[in-house]
Amino acid sequence: MAVGRFMKRASERDYSKSWTVPGTFPALVQMPKPPMPKRVIPVKENYIRAVTGNQPYWMPCYFQESCIVWPDTIEEHPVPEVTGYDWWGVYWQMVDSAGGMITKPGTRTISDFSRWKDELEWPDISEVDFETDGKKIQRNLDPERVHIYECTEGIFERLHELIPFDESLIAFYEEPELLDEFFDRMADYKIETTQKVFQYYGRIDGVLYHDDWGTERSGFFSNQMFDEQLMPHEKKFLSWVKKQGKFIELHSCGRNIQYIPEMVEMGIDYWCPQHRANPYDELYKYNDKLSFAFDVDIPAGISEEETRRYVRDFVDHYGRHGRMLASLLKVADPRQQQAAMDELYHYSLEYYNKLYHRS
Repeated sequence: MAVGRFMKRASERDYSKSWTVPGTFPALVQMPKPPMPKRVIPVKENYIRAVTGNQPYWMPCYFQESCIVWPDTIEEHPVPEVTGYDWWGVYWQMVDSAGGMITKPGTRTISDFSRWKDELEWPDISEVDFETDGKKIQRNLDPERVHIYECTEGIFERLHELIPFDESLIAFYEEPELLDEFFDRMADYKIETTQKVFQYYGRIDGVLYHDDWGTERSGFFSNQMFDEQLMPHEKKFLSWVKKQGKFIELHSCGRNIQYIPEMVEMGIDYWCPQHRANPYDELYKYNDKLSFAFDVDIPAGISEEETRRYVRDFVDHYGRHGRMLASLLKVADPRQQQAAMDELYHYSLEYYNKLYHRS
């Protein structure tokens, strides 16, 4: 098949240049981060201890203690990330109120799912200059922090981005064999693109895998349907990642607590859940098997001492398994955030020293 117009556009980009737009998420994560304060062990080592359940020295501050690897080469969204087409030919719209992108309602890249083999143009990743982009991205990565590849648009998400959402669900019932072939090929595609990231973007410690599996009321699928039709292909990709020696973070919106046994079986190390859809205390019952990144709910405008107390209470409540990361991304006041980060390190260091009988 000849290279289509969206893939041709990607192949002609000068990847030595930045392709992000200020204010968008890719621009934010590609920016260099300030140096981390001195810690008792390397930040990278402690982060991996926390996400894999191996007795961390302190509770990591989610996002601040990591560097996100966001390639410009992998066009799962438009590049740059503004309203436009990705390399699958899907039209995306930037929604400022949501702080991100959605596919335009009614988007259709093929006439019907039953015709995907004939009509869908798969990206030819051999056309893209991963090497040049990788050198560019690496310049802004802090060697002290953990490096996480953000692997967006998972196996199920890509299905419902190519055709209307209701049709993607109907395919589970009407075209199970064809759907199985589609998911299997999508898993191979995820392996191929991720392999390029591991090859050209320097040290990669983990993969942040995106695949939304539910509404804010429940998962999209029964567990039987998930286990039989989706999980084998998710597991194919995720097992490959684990065999490369990387940890796995899951980003999956929805009330997806029902899939925690599947998450554990697939080798996922930790989940950053959608807060309003998942009561943290319900999830915490599984914290001995799966690590989490929970928001620390710090009210705006409170004093520094009150801010520090909220952090101490969070550590006391969620720290005992040593498999928790504390997210302070919603703390808007820089002074409160700085106080919270300082307290998180020092208080959780003391907490874990006692828990693990360290001097």
